Amino acid sequence: MPESLVPLAGSERASLPDVTDTAPLNTAERAEITVLLRRRAELPAEIIEGPTVLSSAELAAGYGADPADVELVSRELTSRGLQVTAVYATTRRVMVAGSLGDLSTAFGTTLRQVSSPDPGGHGRVNHRYREGPLYVPAALDGVVTAVLGLDTRPQAQPHFRSRAATAQGASYTPAQVAQIYDFPAGTTGAGQTVAIIELGGGYAASDLDAYFGGLGIAVPSITAVSVDGAANNPADTSGADLEVSLDIDVIGAAAPGAAQVVYFAPNNGDQGFVDAISAAAEASPAPIAISISWGQSEDSWTAQGRSAMNAAMSDAAALGITVCVAAGDNGSDDDVTDGQVHVDFPASSPYALGCGGTTLVADPTTGTISSEVVWNELASNEGATGGGVSDQFALPTWQADAGVGPRAAAQPAAASGAAGAAASDAAAGDAAAGDVVAEHRRRHHPDSGGGSGGSGSGGSGGSEESSGADWRGVPDVAGNGDPVTGYQIYSGGQAQVVGGTSAVAPLWSALIARLAQATGTRFGLIQTLLYADVSPGKDVPGFNDITSGNNGAYEAGPGWDSCSGLGSPDGTALLSRLQDS
Repeated sequence: MPESLVPLAGSERASLPDVTDTAPLNTAERAEITVLLRRRAELPAEIIEGPTVLSSAELAAGYGADPADVELVSRELTSRGLQVTAVYATTRRVMVAGSLGDLSTAFGTTLRQVSSPDPGGHGRVNHRYREGPLYVPAALDGVVTAVLGLDTRPQAQPHFRSRAATAQGASYTPAQVAQIYDFPAGTTGAGQTVAIIELGGGYAASDLDAYFGGLGIAVPSITAVSVDGAANNPADTSGADLEVSLDIDVIGAAAPGAAQVVYFAPNNGDQGFVDAISAAAEASPAPIAISISWGQSEDSWTAQGRSAMNAAMSDAAALGITVCVAAGDNGSDDDVTDGQVHVDFPASSPYALGCGGTTLVADPTTGTISSEVVWNELASNEGATGGGVSDQFALPTWQADAGVGPRAAAQPAAASGAAGAAASDAAAGDAAAGDVVAEHRRRHHPDSGGGSGGSGSGGSGGSEESSGADWRGVPDVAGNGDPVTGYQIYSGGQAQVVGGTSAVAPLWSALIARLAQATGTRFGLIQTLLYADVSPGKDVPGFNDITSGNNGAYEAGPGWDSCSGLGSPDGTALLSRLQDS
């Protein structure tokens, strides 16, 4: 590297397996990337954790980018043939454009045009690619904290699950789920805005008209916002349309009075994701919640990508925005095949409200819950809630008394469901809709004495435990996520039943909107209130405690656990608790 460049901490990119060069890189092609700058002052924990709520102007003036840093970055990069196209001082982002050749030289890397396996399983994808660290001009050492968008490998996956045609079970409209969870009466989310982050797909007005018309609900106010060149694209062939429809339909039916703003960004590594969250956070009016149903194992991100997204979500918390994030749909290994346990990011961030999934059986007419257990349909290839203990983020102070236990040493072999798949398939036809819970227990929990590790301590299901109990536990909360007991939505011109923790993040966003309407409060990092006065193994007011089931390596039990967090919501009781806090 030239002596004028120094390594950028946290920028190392690991190599991908099965990468194939597709064509020589066109070094004359222009691209726009995102350069993140340091804060002018550290954002104090007491602001992030509330109850102080900053305006966007206050965040920019106190903790945004220093104008002197912006000037220095602009001078250094333009001297290297690059162009500053936009500056977002509040969220410390400088948009920089140039030829791929000039960008490669300025940041000391070699870019390639390659194809690699799609992490979502849809064949192969073409993208720009780099390996190893990035470098920055020596004058910017410590000023620039991240450079995003040079490598455009798809990073995140949507966390929805369509119900299999052979699956038998109940399904609900989102409004029925809101009733079952006793969302506060007399509230609709009116006067609130919920932001939704989408990294693909789109929605069609005809689908919205058909869905909400069928529910007898007015189509909510929905605005699409383009981020980094992406746009509402209902013709997307990746399947992400179903994710978009799920998010909009759940929020629109569970909080029909709330406005929705959908931020469409490219799934291009870290850049689109970070820019979308930042754009939503600094919007005016500020949303009451940001719903995120995309993610990937926390170990698959670069350190600078995790840090950049954490910073964006801490900005949101300081602005009084609750960031609700799906915890993943692949159980305790998060679809990583190394035999170890993993949790999903950004749900594992200490600035995210991680949302896990349950199997809910209830009477939608009366709202009476007959059974609710951890969602785990791995044996029938219907997924399972994510959850576990982070290996990247320390235990937050507000979670210290919840009873987060050690990280499981390994993923139990039985969690793959392979051994039980044949028996599961044979039994599928025997389970009537009203017997879905008995069938679930028969298939996944034939005995409760199988050597699992514990309850609220996040014990391991038959495997030894490792690591100290000093790491962030996921999820924080839960809700109906099993596609077998899924949500009735409308996408692609047809009614569908869909589940996944992708449904739980918008459900909790809708609840936050209704709680905010009832209280006139912006909750921001609501975890500090939800975890207040909790004790290991004890029910938490405002929640339905989920005490049965597992997600592979972790077992549910009384109080907080690594499958269902504090539990599913009891909305009216939670409102009373928040009003008394």
